Amino acid sequence: MAARSSSFSLLTLLLLLLLLSLSSCAESHPLLLGKFANQKPTQNTYKYETQYITQRLDHFSFSNAGTFSQRFLINTDYWAGSGRSGPIFMYCGNEGDIEWICSMAIVHKAVGMHRYYGESMPYGSKEEAYRNATTLSYLTTEQAIADFAVLVRKLKRKLSAQSCPVVLFGGSYGGMLAAWMRLKYPHVAIGALASSAPVLQFEDIVPPETFYDLVSNDFRRESTSCFDTIKASWAALESEGQKADGLTQLALKFHLCRELNSTQPLTDWLSSAYSYLAMVNYPYPADFMMPLPGHPIKEVCRRIDSAPPGTSVLDRVFYGVSVYYNYTGSAKCFDLDDDPHGLSGWQWQACTEMVMPMASSEDKSMFWKFDYNYTYEKERCRTSYGVEPRGRWITTEFGGHDFKTALSKFGSNIIFSNGLLDPWSGGSVLHNISDTIIALVTAEGAHHLDLRSSTPNDPDWLIEQRESEIRLIEDWINDYNQGRASTFSINSYKQGNASTFRM
Repeated sequence: MAARSSSFSLLTLLLLLLLLSLSSCAESHPLLLGKFANQKPTQNTYKYETQYITQRLDHFSFSNAGTFSQRFLINTDYWAGSGRSGPIFMYCGNEGDIEWICSMAIVHKAVGMHRYYGESMPYGSKEEAYRNATTLSYLTTEQAIADFAVLVRKLKRKLSAQSCPVVLFGGSYGGMLAAWMRLKYPHVAIGALASSAPVLQFEDIVPPETFYDLVSNDFRRESTSCFDTIKASWAALESEGQKADGLTQLALKFHLCRELNSTQPLTDWLSSAYSYLAMVNYPYPADFMMPLPGHPIKEVCRRIDSAPPGTSVLDRVFYGVSVYYNYTGSAKCFDLDDDPHGLSGWQWQACTEMVMPMASSEDKSMFWKFDYNYTYEKERCRTSYGVEPRGRWITTEFGGHDFKTALSKFGSNIIFSNGLLDPWSGGSVLHNISDTIIALVTAEGAHHLDLRSSTPNDPDWLIEQRESEIRLIEDWINDYNQGRASTFSINSYKQGNASTFRM
């Protein structure tokens, strides 16, 4: 039973978590965590201290662009101390309320906030920071990772912990940042655990249909009739919407809080639910995004398939999607407006550098067929922000093409962990690259499940995955400490010889 409660806290380390935020993707694109990241946790038993540091708004210019206050949470209860070279764990997290991220993470001793999200807001307010492309121009992955590097170095000086190794953690977008930070700042962090990190979901590295095909596979594996019903629902929805009172009937059928002006918001609402369900298809009940049963896709398909004979396709779909949006039965109606102004931070990032092409195939996908349309994205971004997406910048900055060759020669100490039920796994690293860049893949895992808190319901394969991660991280720390000891011995020897020579 002792193994079942295994977590990174067993390492008795300082855990420093920095929250990276991420919001809604462009229209027709899957969302990572979206609006649910702004909710408060149902319960919070984690202790932490809130602190702030001053960061430069622009780390890469010597002109004075100004500063802002970055918030972070920290807990040192499990830290071995600087005298024992206690390792520092830094979590490069996800979007939204930092207490919410704190409640979901297996490493939960402290959390910090990413620039332009939450209380870490330049220019004094979100309204000013999000005013236009000029004020938003400092919202980039490069600036965010530099914030982390500066924070780590300042914190280590404050704690007199210059000799303490730093290990990075992150899930989803945060996992991407953890991996990229390890590559960009290897002198700041000795390794990174990048969970569900789609670092290859750019340009043409993976087929753009990958994400939606994997979502569809999750439903097909539970029930082919469920898959077929959802696939048929898009045409049924469009057909109903074209009737004289069709939009009114759709609003009634799906218990919407307001009338529809078109079928698009309802289509996006349904599509988002299926994508989220695939991401959080956990083996036990969880309320990470919404209160859901264990194996929620199985329950969705059970409701779709068990509807009485003669039940319409759209009614079946509503019964199924209610598992996601209303499993507790407390919702009286549904509001489809995620972000009425469309000005979330991720919208900006998707319009600048985080360009992740998405498409849906005709045969393998249960969604309607569509191709990635760069022209549409370019016009949308011009209209919203006056900028054009730079689709090749991320691969220029961090790599991606010929990823295996580059990392096998120049990278080390990164774990890419993925569950194959997670549709983002298709854009991640699923095979070992070298002896020190390891892929840990689980057939039944979902979106960064390994970074969630341990529970009595954890299956054996999840416990084994976490224990493998612990062993690898312990090896990194041991190698680092041995290397420091050897360096210290060599330096002491050299100094001794130098003193003898001078005498």
